[in-house]
Amino acid sequence: MKTLIATLMTSTMLLTGGLAHAAKNCTDEPKSKWMSIEEFKKQKKAEGYKIRKFKQPGTCYEIYGTDKDGNDVEIYFNPVDGSIVKKK
Repeated sequence: MKTLIATLMTSTMLLTGGLAHAAKNCTDEPKSKWMSIEEFKKQKKAEGYKIRKFKQPGTCYEIYGTDKDGNDVEIYFNPVDGSIVKKK
């Protein structure tokens, strides 16, 4: 029984880790087609986001901050068009 539980826990961790990694693939486009970081930040600020922290994991732009309603956000964006790929 302990072996079964350990196997299930390991499987769950592997699947969850795989999903988290997959979320960081926001585009297949080359970097030459990405918005500049400055342009991206300007666009998001115009949409009402306040950016506390900016990251570029994998092929995404990611922000931590607040939306126009003051809600805390952690969002992965497609760096080509600024669309939301994943929001926490």
